[in-house]
Amino acid sequence: MQLLDWLVIGLFFAALIGIIVWVMRQKQNNAADYFLGGKDATWIAIGASIFASNIGSEHLIGLAGAGASSGMAMAHWEIQGWMILILGWVFVPFYTRSMVYTMPEFLERRYNPASRTILSLISLISYVLTKVAVTVYAGGLVFQQVFGIDTLWGIDFFWIAAIGLVVLTALYTIIGGMKSVLYTSVLQTPILLLGSLIILVLGLKALGGWDEMMATCSQVVVNDYGDTMTNLIRDNRDPQYPWLGALIGSAVIGFWYWCTDQFIVQRVLSGKDEKEARRGTIFGAYLKLLPVFLFLIPGMIAFALSTRGIEVNGEVFKLSTPDAAFPTLVAKLLPAGVKGLIVCGILAALMSSLASLFNSSAALFTIDFYQRYKPDTDPKKLVRIGQAATVVIVLLGVLWIPVMRSIGNVLYNYLQDVQSVLAPGIAAAFLMGVCWKRATAQGGMWGLIAGLGIGITRLCAKIYYSNAAVLPGDQNWFKWMFYDSNWLFFCGWMLVFCMLVVVVVSLFTKAPDPEKIKGLVFGTSTPEQKAATRASWNKWDVIHTVIILCITAAFYWYFW
Repeated sequence: MQLLDWLVIGLFFAALIGIIVWVMRQKQNNAADYFLGGKDATWIAIGASIFASNIGSEHLIGLAGAGASSGMAMAHWEIQGWMILILGWVFVPFYTRSMVYTMPEFLERRYNPASRTILSLISLISYVLTKVAVTVYAGGLVFQQVFGIDTLWGIDFFWIAAIGLVVLTALYTIIGGMKSVLYTSVLQTPILLLGSLIILVLGLKALGGWDEMMATCSQVVVNDYGDTMTNLIRDNRDPQYPWLGALIGSAVIGFWYWCTDQFIVQRVLSGKDEKEARRGTIFGAYLKLLPVFLFLIPGMIAFALSTRGIEVNGEVFKLSTPDAAFPTLVAKLLPAGVKGLIVCGILAALMSSLASLFNSSAALFTIDFYQRYKPDTDPKKLVRIGQAATVVIVLLGVLWIPVMRSIGNVLYNYLQDVQSVLAPGIAAAFLMGVCWKRATAQGGMWGLIAGLGIGITRLCAKIYYSNAAVLPGDQNWFKWMFYDSNWLFFCGWMLVFCMLVVVVVSLFTKAPDPEKIKGLVFGTSTPEQKAATRASWNKWDVIHTVIILCITAAFYWYFW
């Protein structure tokens, strides 16, 4: 890092501080102001926040590392970002009509308080044990690689970088709430896009172009069925990414993440109206087409550079581990000043992701737990409770880091496993709740419970059988179902089972009161609500939606 790099980083922080000071001067006297930014966000802020919040450690380390180790296989999860459109076109009208702050609150409106409690608990635990801890963990690793510092003042630099990232992000999140998350994202998103684009261009230039990357990676066979690193669609017998399982699993996880997860939906709920919220999702879907090119393909470039032993800036490019792909490209490829810009982009991604997690977690605790038991709490006190909850969540996430660090190179697989068993039960409850009028409170609740029970069983089985001394012939139905079965197919079958639970229980329990579910389910909207929804979109919203779907289809065709 040279002086010019530090000057660029200094300018970034000056702009960040300016936004935070401006936010602090805005009045935030109630929960709507703090958790949803006063519900006055425009489509640009919403779309930028969706994208910036999504781009975190999973991309900087995980996605680039996946590109370097297995090629295009993980692109399914990124290209399924078109499901943000389902959030905008299908779910936004129901969410906005319900006037809720959180997704558990919506489930209470549609089902019962027990469903709200179950989802809140699942969400908080998953945020602390996965998203917060993993983002901080990966942030420490990234900056250790980029700066090339092992220790500072006798302290492991990993911890200095990780704790510094947490403190800085928590500070502006606690002070500014959702407005700081939204408007810092507007600054961070273009920096992240520009920085990653520079990496892509310089990487391809060093390698010799796109064709050289494709040629190198197409020579690497990844399974026993002839598939290579450049194949997006792999043989259905592939042990890790069978094409049918990948399509089903990525769709289920994508639906849960983009349409029901508080982490993402909270950005949409902050829109000033249905029109701005929907257009924010369309803008976010456009941006979501980019990570494959900004992170996964640079990972493949790093692999090709290392495999061919190409000299970069007077030094042979060497890749120590797949997860080091992106930070190694930053350290080796970039000139002074540009490296500082990329570091700002990395900071932007990690900080935005963490800020969104902190704010979403605080909203879940404050609205779904504290306010339910103390409904008469002063609005200003609710804001303070939310700030205190953020501090606690930060501390819990940091305390979990040593555990996450101990599993090292299986971190990304761990995240995938958690999401694949977390998503189906929640997806089933929301999907059936919005699409089927007959779904009852008991049906939705037991769908969630079934998903939670199966998910915990699957995770416990993986921990047990991964560490137990199991003989090759030691086979039983439990091990086959909960351990040996492909995680993607398991995710799909789990969704089907949870939906069946909702259906069966609903048919054996009393149908919901039509008045209770009015406006929350298809077929129950009033003429006024339908008219308001129709007035919120025009032909250009449809045209842009079709363009996004066509780009997605073209991507699958090219990398088939």
